[in-house]
Amino acid sequence: MPNNLVIVESPAKAATIKKFLGKNYEVMASNGHVRDLPKSQLGIDVKGNYEPKYITIRGKGDLLAKLRKEVKKADKVYLATDPDREGEAISWHLMEALKLDDKKASRITFNEITKNAVKSSIKQAREIDMDLVDAQQARRVLDRMVGYSISPLLWAKVKRGLSAGRVQSVALRIICDREEEINAFVPDEYWTMEALFNLPNEKKPLTAKFYGTKNERMEIRSESELNEILEKLKNVKFEVSDIKKGERIKKAPVPFTTSTLQQESSKLLNFSTQKTMRLAQQLYEGINIKGMGTIGIITYLRTDSIRISEEADAQVKEFIRDNYGEENVAIQEAVKKSDKKIQDAHEAIRPTYSDLTPVKIKESLSKDQFRLYQLIWKRFVASRMKPAKYETTSVKIDGNGYRFTAAASKLIFDGFMTVYAMDDEEEEKVVLAKSLEVGTKLALSEFNNNQHFTQPPAHFTEASLVKALEELGIGRPSTYAPTITTILARRYIVKENKNLYVTEIGEAVNKIMVEAFSSIVDVNFTANMESLLDAVEDGKIVWKTVVENFYPDLEEAVNSAEEKLEKINIEDEVTDVVCEECGKNMVIKYGPHGKFLACPGFPNCRNTKQYFEKIGVECPQCGADIVIRKTKKGRKYYGCMNNPECDFMTWQKPSKERCPNCDKVLLEKGAKLVCIDEKCGYVKNKETI
Repeated sequence: MPNNLVIVESPAKAATIKKFLGKNYEVMASNGHVRDLPKSQLGIDVKGNYEPKYITIRGKGDLLAKLRKEVKKADKVYLATDPDREGEAISWHLMEALKLDDKKASRITFNEITKNAVKSSIKQAREIDMDLVDAQQARRVLDRMVGYSISPLLWAKVKRGLSAGRVQSVALRIICDREEEINAFVPDEYWTMEALFNLPNEKKPLTAKFYGTKNERMEIRSESELNEILEKLKNVKFEVSDIKKGERIKKAPVPFTTSTLQQESSKLLNFSTQKTMRLAQQLYEGINIKGMGTIGIITYLRTDSIRISEEADAQVKEFIRDNYGEENVAIQEAVKKSDKKIQDAHEAIRPTYSDLTPVKIKESLSKDQFRLYQLIWKRFVASRMKPAKYETTSVKIDGNGYRFTAAASKLIFDGFMTVYAMDDEEEEKVVLAKSLEVGTKLALSEFNNNQHFTQPPAHFTEASLVKALEELGIGRPSTYAPTITTILARRYIVKENKNLYVTEIGEAVNKIMVEAFSSIVDVNFTANMESLLDAVEDGKIVWKTVVENFYPDLEEAVNSAEEKLEKINIEDEVTDVVCEECGKNMVIKYGPHGKFLACPGFPNCRNTKQYFEKIGVECPQCGADIVIRKTKKGRKYYGCMNNPECDFMTWQKPSKERCPNCDKVLLEKGAKLVCIDEKCGYVKNKETI
């Protein structure tokens, strides 16, 4: 019998595959990459032909020795790493490290770890796809160039241990830009008005919203505008001018991609992107299911495709037919239009077996595994079901040239919502009386008027940041979670109640990156680079050409930044705070959580203190200094020096000026000063100060 060796990345994947193959197959794990660029140097020949210098990763020597022994015994070696660029590169590195040739070694890929998929892949073994490998090499080399060229400048300017990255720096900039937008936002006042009408023979009044005139919608911008309308509506007789009945459909969602899975699991399950990917990896690599053994229960988790195989499509429709009835089976699959290139030829993320319902395998899964699997299973099944249908009614009510509207909708066919309820749309709760007809005279009961203020853009969450990165074309399915994890770990951003906030260190790093390396953190430049990497994968561009065009500009930017930084005094700032242990004036330093006071006599004197930066403004409540403070996680705010005795705080920077209308604090919002009391509404330009 021939002796075969299958090499995968992870031990969990190896254990699952081993059970599918016969005794003449040995399955071993490489535990990820076995070769990489050296940590101690750039590792790229920038003066020659940009050739990377790969070395064996520390600690992988013994593993490679074991693999070499098995390779010698084997008649055939199958490289079964993940079906994407990274997986292809790992297989190529294994070929090089184990000195395998194309006659002995073949590449196999499968989108799901099931017996049929694995056995079928062996029949379709192929050579290494060097276009995929080169796309990964290009990404790795570009990222290394950015990181190793720029990070030392950050160490000199801010603190050691910081890092810059080609994608992470853009993600940080996007968050910083949103923070600036929020801080500069000036709210606008607006009013809403509802009319309550008494209906003949009905106990409950009909509530209708103010629309405007018969010809156009109107916004009510102030109380004076509201009062003007109310004056014109005094003693007015109202009449139903139009009733329209119709039908609205709500389409079934498409199956999950990496991005949409991360977004939904964040919103619905409160999972971080990192946790979602970790759990999905476990579900993909294999779960020991009672009565079935160890099998992969979802397809490959890194994909931006919504394609489903014909076999899987037929299976799930049969399942829907048997469990929910023929009337719920979709006639044709939902297609999501997209202009962007889909990176991988994978399927969407789906269960490997449609009839493996979450309830059926709940006992075999951990609590979090179950919750994620249930989300994936429900979304996939729902994607092959018919749309939900609503019966809609809209009513127009007119009086003295003004119009009010009321609308109601009633679910008449559940469709996919039998399985998967989406919370992105609230159903109207207005109940319209059946007796309502065109021409019905309505008696006004009362008006309900409410003052509102426009809200600033929302802070990014992990889910909305992933969505933004995807829409802007930055990164790919495999990069979203690591990018967010990195900037959180570096404490450039912090997470509070799902929201992401920039820290003091994050602001300092972003400022340097924007000033000195504007092209690196340019959204369009980074998105274009992703397109070039896609072109490398397609075999349209040689990968070293991308690197050759990129590096000289990077080198020039680094040299220019070094010159600028040499002119900037980066010595520790001396304060008037005296160290009580040795008498020296303490200096300001950066730590993991931002600025702090330290004794310059270190290491002989190790005294440190919390640093409070005064902004030159007195607290409006007690007269003490207002200082820059931070939450436990590092988010910046402005608070009283006498905290906790005085509880004054604000997220925006207070100005020395007071509001001329109410004498309250004015806050700096971009180029404007705005009263802290929204109801006062005073605004002035900073330039007029």
